[in-house]
Amino acid sequence: MGDGDVTELPPEEAEDLAPRPAKVAIVGRPNVGKSTLFNRLAGKKLAIVNDTPGVTRDRRETSGRLRGRSLILMDTAGFENAKGEKLEAKMRAQTEAAVLEADICLFVYDARAGITPLDRIFAEFVRKSGKPTVLVANKCESRASDDGVTEGYALGLGDPIEVASEHNIGMVDLDDAMEMALRGVDLSPIVDDIDRTDAPVRIAIVGRPNAGKSTLINTLIGEDRLLTGPEAGVTRDAITIDYMWAGRRVQFHDTAGMRKKAKVQETLEKLSVGETLRAIKFAQVVILLMDATKPYDKQDMQIASLCEREGRAMVIGVTKWDLVENKSEMAKALREQAARLLPQLKGIPVVMFSGLTGKSVDRLLPAIERVHIDWSAKVKTSELNEWLKEKIQRHPPPAVNGRRIKPKYISQTKTRPPTFILKCSRADRLPDSYKRYLINGIREDFDLPGTPIRLFIRGGTNPYDNKGD
Repeated sequence: MGDGDVTELPPEEAEDLAPRPAKVAIVGRPNVGKSTLFNRLAGKKLAIVNDTPGVTRDRRETSGRLRGRSLILMDTAGFENAKGEKLEAKMRAQTEAAVLEADICLFVYDARAGITPLDRIFAEFVRKSGKPTVLVANKCESRASDDGVTEGYALGLGDPIEVASEHNIGMVDLDDAMEMALRGVDLSPIVDDIDRTDAPVRIAIVGRPNAGKSTLINTLIGEDRLLTGPEAGVTRDAITIDYMWAGRRVQFHDTAGMRKKAKVQETLEKLSVGETLRAIKFAQVVILLMDATKPYDKQDMQIASLCEREGRAMVIGVTKWDLVENKSEMAKALREQAARLLPQLKGIPVVMFSGLTGKSVDRLLPAIERVHIDWSAKVKTSELNEWLKEKIQRHPPPAVNGRRIKPKYISQTKTRPPTFILKCSRADRLPDSYKRYLINGIREDFDLPGTPIRLFIRGGTNPYDNKGD
């Protein structure tokens, strides 16, 4: 090959050699505005922002862009000088892990408050990590921050970049500094085990506080990625974990525990519950996690009804199964309760396991796959209408005011969840009980157990239908 020859790589190989997204960790002590900056750089409100220190506890990631360059932004817990098994120590470990995983760090401090001893301790850790770092003096919307900006030089992390992320001030200068920091970073592709060409199955894990949601995800992925503890309400943000699970690409969405509405008074908890509701809305499958020692609480039932109204495929997961003595008797009782308390989801899978020890957790994926397939099911129109004739012959609709109601035609209009339209004379008079009869028939006869089913009744197109039959 001559010096002037140019060989073009095949598209798939060229794609493999494309730079990977740069990982940017936003770090600092509590309440300096890291989550506000995270939302600003992401271009949307993702992380919960509140004046209470320590709102963020887990690492949260999202994609971003910097002048045509792909980024992975990491919001982190505020750095605490704590050790041992305390929650603050676990938060510190998560933040330190984010620094070591990042390509560059944005070290954020509050310029109005100036440099604190905790800033100095954390800055020393960041310096020792050797990671390229941009020092961000936040809350610089007034002259009250001037002295704090000057103090920032003492951290030994370079010149402070003055910003006010809440007011979108100084972001161009920050972009310049980030671009400069990334110039010397090796962004060669790193091969991981996740096949990102496949669309993931989005799985939200929901339940009451302290049910074991984060513990279950840690067990499934085989690492302590999420904070756990005996305290209720450890999780606040809805955290997304991308993972290959038994050969399938999935996204686990860990969520904050949902308490009874009357007990949710604090603004912070309301924001956390809002994040959970959003996770349910965008999930494909929801695992409703219950504590085996306190199953089918009223709040569990309300969460189940919410998921059904949103049309999500659902699996009931009963964790802490290692604490149950008479397992066979308890398993039978749990399934009977599901059938009795959730008739609108007749046949919903109930899977028992221990999220802490991992025993029987492998039963979850087959149940999830089954409900996901049923949730996406499409029934042929010809089969539906043959079925409808048989159902009407077996149990005709009741007459209303001496006049019969005639179901004429049924078709499926969408999936996820399966949705059907029934054309019917005198549609507004069809009793709800008959509608439930048809929905249960669809579920049983077309083998769609536990799947939310939508059935809409529409009047016929005949203009004389409203004049009688």
